[in-house]
Amino acid sequence: MSAQEQLDQQVRDVIAWHFSPETGCPFWLDWAKNAGWDPKAEIHGYADIVAKFPHFQDEWLRDLQPEVWVPAAFKGKPFNIFETGGTTGMPKQRIGWNDFRVDYDEFSHKLDDKHFPPGEAWIMVGPTGPRRLRLAVEHLANYRGSSCYFVDLDPRFVKKLIGNKQFDVARQYMDHVVDQAVMIMKHRKIAGMFTTPKLLEAIAEKVDIFDVGIRGVFCGGTTMLPQYTRFIVEEVLENRVGFYPTYGNTLMGLAASLPLRPEDNFSITYYAPQPRAVLRVVNPNKTEDTVEYDTWGRVELTTLTKEFFMPRFLERDEAIRKRPRDRYEWDGVAEVRPFGAMEKTIVEGVY
Repeated sequence: MSAQEQLDQQVRDVIAWHFSPETGCPFWLDWAKNAGWDPKAEIHGYADIVAKFPHFQDEWLRDLQPEVWVPAAFKGKPFNIFETGGTTGMPKQRIGWNDFRVDYDEFSHKLDDKHFPPGEAWIMVGPTGPRRLRLAVEHLANYRGSSCYFVDLDPRFVKKLIGNKQFDVARQYMDHVVDQAVMIMKHRKIAGMFTTPKLLEAIAEKVDIFDVGIRGVFCGGTTMLPQYTRFIVEEVLENRVGFYPTYGNTLMGLAASLPLRPEDNFSITYYAPQPRAVLRVVNPNKTEDTVEYDTWGRVELTTLTKEFFMPRFLERDEAIRKRPRDRYEWDGVAEVRPFGAMEKTIVEGVY
């Protein structure tokens, strides 16, 4: 079965699930009553989602109680509540049961054992608390037979400080986080690390990443343009540590990158975890259309699991549309950055 056939089958299964009273959630069942058409009868593949569904509104995840997203088949099962955002008010909340485990089990097979030796400890230096990432990274380490140390980061606090121009306090907080990480890395045997690019750079100012025992870095968060990626690979990791950039969030899971080739010139391309999630790079002014390959556009996400259906969500990101490559039979997104980054000042903080 081709990737397109797998995706269209996933769409049919997920639509049948979320729009059937026996299995679906209150939100989508109510939505269908008011839509004037029956998704189960009219959605036959992914192209129909693009043609027939409007954009998913993030206010639905902010304003509505999480119970409206509980599929009838999951009723009575306690759920995890994962948050994203929260720097400008009520955060978006996604509930879940097992999706994060499935997503990260799949990602584990994209890690080389020489960079993340099974059974050897990890450290996560990044946002824990209400974020899916905390449980996901620990599960990933456990899946590979490893345990994981944690150093917490509150990105909401950092963004608030930077927004208020309290740069000295932001630096103190970042130093506080880095010092905790360095302390653990010096006193415990750790081979794998998850962190953000900016924190990785700050940690490398205090210790030699390779000499302290790290063999692989799984990285996500802030924008990594080619010149910054080159700096991380050549200067921070000295071409001695495996580097695995990812693009992900609570609503999607994570899109993995392929190993950099010389012809990539340090431009990172990410591929969505199809058929569970789909990324399109669309014309911001006509979002039903994708842009041409190697052209900038806005990122649109569709999530397709039995736990969560989210059609055509416009991310606050823009990227370059890239062709399918190697094991991925679908489009990739490259050089992801905040939407409108060239026209306005974006506060990213350390995440």
